[in-house]
Amino acid sequence: MGHEVLAAVLRIQDQALQVLLWQRGREPDSGRWALPGGRLGGTEDVQTSVLRQLADKVDLREVAHVEQLGVFSAPDRVPGIRLVATAFLGLVPCDADPAVPVDTRWHPVADLPATAFDHATIVRVARDRLRAKLSYTNLGFALAPAIFTVSALRDLYVSALGHPVSATNLQRVLARRGVLVPTGQTSPPGPSGGRPAALFRFAQRRLLVTDASAVLRPPSADDTPDSSPAPARTHPATET
Repeated sequence: MGHEVLAAVLRIQDQALQVLLWQRGREPDSGRWALPGGRLGGTEDVQTSVLRQLADKVDLREVAHVEQLGVFSAPDRVPGIRLVATAFLGLVPCDADPAVPVDTRWHPVADLPATAFDHATIVRVARDRLRAKLSYTNLGFALAPAIFTVSALRDLYVSALGHPVSATNLQRVLARRGVLVPTGQTSPPGPSGGRPAALFRFAQRRLLVTDASAVLRPPSADDTPDSSPAPARTHPATET
């Protein structure tokens, strides 16, 4: 039995959540798109190994956050020898544009090409982990540039979550949690002029749990809180 590490590296570009994939050049699943990774080294732990694989195989060193997703161990997940995979979620800020090899590309998570083995499942697990953690942590720091407007941050949340988010409520919730810090600066005015927008930054650029019970939900038709019988929750879409 073998052991491999895989990385579902996500970023937001062109208002879409994207994942980094490379095209296999040999069987099995030649021509299909796969998550970067490889066999666990004999002297490595799994996180050291996945970071090495990203640097060596796809020349990716600009990962703002990495965490273990889980172990994928179905006996038939790959043909031939049984191969267990430890998968990771990695996040790259939207303003980073790392150079990648010619056989490696960013693909929209919502429109994946033909993928190898169980890698599409791992991508979906990574997407769902990101969406969940945006609710109750400050993980937006790993998607955002160092400084940003609230509307730009809202656009990142919308792209990651796949549903509308109110910029006003997002600012109110994140500020109350101590996640956002005003820089005292403003963005340059746009072509049509108007009032310059205030610039913010994340108070911490490391993962912190900020509201363990929060869930980001789509706003209802009248933008009122969900009335389902659930614990009290804080969510930028329909904050109470």
